[in-house]
Amino acid sequence: MIKNFVEELTWRGMIQDSMPGTEEHLMEAMRMAYVGIDPTADSLHIGHLVGVMGLKHFQLAGHKPVALVGGATGMIGDPSGKSSERNLLDEKTLKHNQDAIKGQLARFLDFDSDADNAAIIVNNYDWMKNFSFLEFIRDVGKHITVNYMMAKDSVKKRLSSESAVGMSFTEFTYQLVQGYDFLHLYRDKQCTLQMGGSDQWGNITTGTELIRRIDAGKGFALTWPLITKADGTKFGKTEGGNIWLDTERTSPYKFYQYWLNTSDVDAEKYIKIFTFLTRQEIESLIDEHKEAPHLRVLQKRLAEEITTMVHSKEELENAIKASEILFGNSTGDDLKQLNEKTFLDVFDGVPLTEIAKDAIEDGLDIIAALAEKGGFLKSNGEARRALKENSISVNKEKVKDDYTITSEDLINNKFVLLQRGKKNYFILRIV
Repeated sequence: MIKNFVEELTWRGMIQDSMPGTEEHLMEAMRMAYVGIDPTADSLHIGHLVGVMGLKHFQLAGHKPVALVGGATGMIGDPSGKSSERNLLDEKTLKHNQDAIKGQLARFLDFDSDADNAAIIVNNYDWMKNFSFLEFIRDVGKHITVNYMMAKDSVKKRLSSESAVGMSFTEFTYQLVQGYDFLHLYRDKQCTLQMGGSDQWGNITTGTELIRRIDAGKGFALTWPLITKADGTKFGKTEGGNIWLDTERTSPYKFYQYWLNTSDVDAEKYIKIFTFLTRQEIESLIDEHKEAPHLRVLQKRLAEEITTMVHSKEELENAIKASEILFGNSTGDDLKQLNEKTFLDVFDGVPLTEIAKDAIEDGLDIIAALAEKGGFLKSNGEARRALKENSISVNKEKVKDDYTITSEDLINNKFVLLQRGKKNYFILRIV
């Protein structure tokens, strides 16, 4: 059964522009639509998630989603929203990246069922690699005028007087290559819709224009707004860089924290875009949040839903446990369950001193650990006073002045967490 995809995306705030007739076209029968994904890394980041959610909603509405990994376009670089050219990738790297990306997409899209609308993944390198330059300019280039290409915003910006770098011919031809992808999928798979971020509108409509001019066919275009944050900072970025879906690049704890720390305004917007909760569920959560904003109901539910979806229920529970280590009544056993990456993420920015392994194996006196060796407190006297006040903990357990740190105290065989009072943390790293 076909559901109204455009209506669903509209109430979720996920439509910026769509070509006239798109909604009607999708309601007539099962259709195929694609979203292009840049394969310059072997992981998606949360900036890609809007497109992934768009494809999933498309599948839930009864249509067939196509994830197009831009192996060919990844070798060129899209000028949209960029101020400089990107590095070009070799074939082996692109193949590795595509396989890794497919694994992540499979958490959202159904690739493996026998259903007519099972998702597929394609790579434009497969049909571009044997296309000669002469064939391309003869069969594709002659159908689009330079005037038409120059009128696109992505080209105008890079050629404007404000841009110091200008634009290479390689990048100028990007919209033709992307346009040809649409024509190829239209011919090969009867794909009639391309979707993407609003900065892609110019590239997408070049594709619909090629379909019209070369095949006298009809292609459709739909874009979603580029995600912004209420405070003006860039969505999906932190001081440490992108928030990735890959656990090696961004731990589930850090991923969970990113969503948990969303502002009220953004959380209300994001919960519609980044979860599959129903309209009724979301409206009641928004009402509940407005009655008691300090409980951060929206942020918690958003972080739970998206962490479970991208990682797993188990990783969500670990992320919640890790979050409680800083603010809750956790124990040394809880600390020892953290892997090294999560431990360092939880205590990011906490002062750290390196201690030789033999010092721990011989037993390290707590006073020396706090003052002379660790350097966290200024003197042995200050360390003794803090211990007398019962304000020192080792791995979250209170200790007295006769305590000795040994190998038994090590977290991940290399860390000891010292604490003074509730908020002052120090780490010993054993080397």
